Amino acid sequence: MQITLDSLHKERFIINKPVRLIELFAGIGSQAKALKRLNVDFEHYRVVEFDKFAIQSYNAIHGTNFEKQDIMQLKGKDLGITDTDKYIYILTYSFPCQDLSMAGKRQGMSKCYNTRSGLLWEVERLLSECKELPQVLLMENVTEVHSKDNIDDFRDWIMFLENKEYNNLYQDLNAKYYGIPQNRDRCFMISLLGDYYYEFPQPIELKECLADRLEDNVSEKYYLSDEQISKINNSIFNIQKDRIQNGGGVL
Repeated sequence: MQITLDSLHKERFIINKPVRLIELFAGIGSQAKALKRLNVDFEHYRVVEFDKFAIQSYNAIHGTNFEKQDIMQLKGKDLGITDTDKYIYILTYSFPCQDLSMAGKRQGMSKCYNTRSGLLWEVERLLSECKELPQVLLMENVTEVHSKDNIDDFRDWIMFLENKEYNNLYQDLNAKYYGIPQNRDRCFMISLLGDYYYEFPQPIELKECLADRLEDNVSEKYYLSDEQISKINNSIFNIQKDRIQNGGGVL
């Protein structure tokens, strides 16, 4: 699913200034690694990650020295967004998916519930506190972020961004169509501050199979338990049943 914009009346966004990268829910910095592989010249400007092991991995991978931080303790000024006439600020916010994913408890991301996925609204608070806004926002999450159960909250989030004058486009992209031998479907949203447009990349030919990427010996701890597999299968069954009862097709 994608929000469409009339690109004929909008300008293509171009990065023409030094980039300062702000990563909320940074994890090990996969989005920063992607920018490096694209040869984007950027600065690791702010990294916000609560998990001490993730931030240790981030520093080891990227040669940085960030401390762990709790997004709930930050203020908008802590993001350090200044001189936007001189810099392009890219803010990533791939907030926790545990309460959205079929593998989780599916408690959602509503403001009125204290869930990990509800940390999205901390991003709303931070942006509301900023005097200057990042020109680019990037979100990646499970496709359930805009499912029937979560679409109202997702629309509220988009409405907030629109009120901040962001143009927002989102689309579900599967890794298997972009050179990775894995059936990994994720929702990506690009938000551009101002009257700009963006086009998602076209699929490319897959030249590898999964066996080309797998190790020969893998520890049992990396496998899903029978209980987890059963829970996922039950979730899929219930979603299919609900769609059929409501006149839709199966997954």
